[in-house]
Amino acid sequence: MAKVSVANNVSKSNRNWIRGYTIAGFFLFITYQFLLPWDGLPSGIYQTVNQWMPPSAVNESLVYVIMALGLNIVVGYAGLLDLGYVAFWAIGGYCAGWFMSEFFYFLNIHFFGSVPAGTPGIHINFWMVLIIGGFVCALFGVLIGAPTLRLKSDYLALVTLGFGEIIPQVFFNGENFFGFNISNGTKGIVVVDPSPAGFKNLGPFDAGWKLLLFLFLTAVMVFISLRLRRGRLGRAWLAVREDELAASMMGVPLMRTKLAAYAVGAFAGGLGGVAFATHVNGVYAERFNFAISIFLLAMVVLGGMGNVWGVILGAFVLSWVNGNGLSAFGRVYNDSFGTSIDFTSFTFLLFGLVLIFMMLFKREGLIPESRMKLLMHEGELDDADSDGKKQKAGK
Repeated sequence: MAKVSVANNVSKSNRNWIRGYTIAGFFLFITYQFLLPWDGLPSGIYQTVNQWMPPSAVNESLVYVIMALGLNIVVGYAGLLDLGYVAFWAIGGYCAGWFMSEFFYFLNIHFFGSVPAGTPGIHINFWMVLIIGGFVCALFGVLIGAPTLRLKSDYLALVTLGFGEIIPQVFFNGENFFGFNISNGTKGIVVVDPSPAGFKNLGPFDAGWKLLLFLFLTAVMVFISLRLRRGRLGRAWLAVREDELAASMMGVPLMRTKLAAYAVGAFAGGLGGVAFATHVNGVYAERFNFAISIFLLAMVVLGGMGNVWGVILGAFVLSWVNGNGLSAFGRVYNDSFGTSIDFTSFTFLLFGLVLIFMMLFKREGLIPESRMKLLMHEGELDDADSDGKKQKAGK
């Protein structure tokens, strides 16, 4: 009965979070698509919102949320430290560049694309490219994860770091990859097809309709994460995370369980890569660097490893501060005090201090998962119990 009660409470809590996310997403879209462009809105409100949280910044934050949710499956659910997650972002982005642009100009392939039929190149519908990018990344996730199945801790981190460095470098130098141009090198694939069919020219701001699109993709990742967490596979991931040896003794197939975590996490990376290419209207090799992997990992740690809603909060806060929040604060501060401080140059200093304080005082994250919170404070609880027993014995 106790287990059923706990399961019901968890399910009720998730329903409340989902309801809250839906309401927040609805009002966010209405605000940016209809209220901000409204002629009767005072100009001061528009300027304030546009300064602190423009639609482009919100869209980019949602892309980071999608990526962080994917990394949370690998790190938060399965406990596999991945320092090369940016590789899947790159693969997903280049899938968008290959199948939604004029990059392969010598071809003329169209499949429900959002450009005229005579445009050279490959132009496949955005929703199809999402699926293609997700499954291509899932395949690479399995290929990358297979050599790491027997590795743990630091060795696992080093191998994933190696893959995370190799794949972006392949694209960075891909202008002549065994005689073929697969990425256009440092020049990148400059123009990706516009908003997908069904979202084009439907409103005054294209960024507003992209917001609806990214909110939908985030909701899909939330649904996948929650369903997997409550299912058999999710319980197997948690068992591997907490004690791999005990999990194997209880019959959990370690190889399949770990590969599934890599595949599902990489699938989310593919979704994020395609979405980001649509957001910035191109694919640029210099964007896929090691710092992105660390940035995504910091989002998961800050929000709360294993907790979907905590990861969303951590990803949104850090991406907003990095993308627009710190620069907006710097402009306000400099205008108010007549200074010329470049606050954006202190971004990583700020993130480093935040992580240090989080590890010292709240290492389970802002919204921790209950299991992870117990694991993080296991030693402290044992010490507290022993101190209590000593005090009772002394009395």
